[in-house]
Amino acid sequence: MSIQPGGALTNTEVAKADLSTVLHTWSAQGTLDPLALADGNGSTLWDFDGREYLDFSSQLVNANLGYRHPKVVAAIQTQAARLAMVAPSHANEVRAEAARLIRERAPEGFEKVFFTNGGADANENAIRMARLFTGRDKIISHYRSYHGNTGAAIAATGDWRRIKNEYSHGHVHVFGPYLYRSPFWATTPEEESQRALEHIERVIEMEEPSTIAAVIIETVPGSAGVLTPPPGYLSGLRELLDRHGILLILDEVMAGFGRTGQWFALDAFDVRPDLITFAKGVNSGYVPLGGIIIPSAIAHHFDDRVFPGGLTYSGHPLAAASAVAAITAMTEERVVENAASVGDRTIGPGLRELASSTDIVGEVRGSGVMWAIELVCDQQTRVPLPAAQIGRIKAQLLAEGLLPLIIENRIHVTPPAVITHAEAQRGIAIIGDVLAEASR
Repeated sequence: MSIQPGGALTNTEVAKADLSTVLHTWSAQGTLDPLALADGNGSTLWDFDGREYLDFSSQLVNANLGYRHPKVVAAIQTQAARLAMVAPSHANEVRAEAARLIRERAPEGFEKVFFTNGGADANENAIRMARLFTGRDKIISHYRSYHGNTGAAIAATGDWRRIKNEYSHGHVHVFGPYLYRSPFWATTPEEESQRALEHIERVIEMEEPSTIAAVIIETVPGSAGVLTPPPGYLSGLRELLDRHGILLILDEVMAGFGRTGQWFALDAFDVRPDLITFAKGVNSGYVPLGGIIIPSAIAHHFDDRVFPGGLTYSGHPLAAASAVAAITAMTEERVVENAASVGDRTIGPGLRELASSTDIVGEVRGSGVMWAIELVCDQQTRVPLPAAQIGRIKAQLLAEGLLPLIIENRIHVTPPAVITHAEAQRGIAIIGDVLAEASR
């Protein structure tokens, strides 16, 4: 089937053409029924049949500025008309400006940015960098995590996607804090933090600290369930790693650039990492872009040593221009502050009300515009709601005009950071009605 982009098309036509030519990610192809999206503006999307959806997904939690942001679109168009591509070996002013703006929002002491195409290769190169800097090999990460689909990044990942892809060596996994389903029999956030730290300390001792290059964790694990670390966990982990000369890599690919109501999620915690990885929200996903923010000591380690890593599209001008425009717009339009306000005043209270009034809601958690609703059969046993029922809930949310992000037994509430209070209230009301019906 041949289709002409921009023509008068239907959802059925677009989906049929897509499925006949595209191999989709992380999927058994014969079970797919993709939603065909035609356009968007702000926090709203449309399909080819003209149906409107309020976006509570940000696609894969990257459309922080929503859709069709005029300043980002204009920056891409301007750069495309001037210099659409340049090799990373050349100097380029828009790449340098993007690096400056990113670096300025990191903690003090971070000096340079290594640009990648996205989050997976940002984590991949951060792991490479840590191994080269320390002269050690092993990498420790959480079981409940996702770090990307390249060699070391997928091996560092803790969820099911790792199992068929474990080709990289030297990876060790530990349990991170998750009080609602605590692997440590904890009953308070403080207990969960202390016991999780004791657990990773024992693992480090058994693996021999002098063999461990780095611990890589998501500051706030996203795909694993928006698991905001309990008090003391990140600072305690930092102190533990410092005792053994182990680097701390914070993966801010999903949580960074306004998602949690901070420029970086780490800003809410007493922790300074050794490397920060980013992607997604840095330019709202308009052009593929990611990278590593590097402190002076590690950056200058490679002054007289070759860093054996690189990508053809590292610091691609279109991507860099979109990042400059996005960060500038987020600053001028106070988008990070809006995310914090909507989370504090609208999403958080609305979801907590759902938790108290709906018996299939086990827990809600999050901050800013990064939340999760955990759905259970019973609030006492906490047995996850079955996949079939989750599927019916997703279908009903779509039918009511809400585009959700569903992962396992959770509804992830991750709208664009530009969402208004009124839009957030409308979306939560839709979720409330659908979950109330599902409870009955």
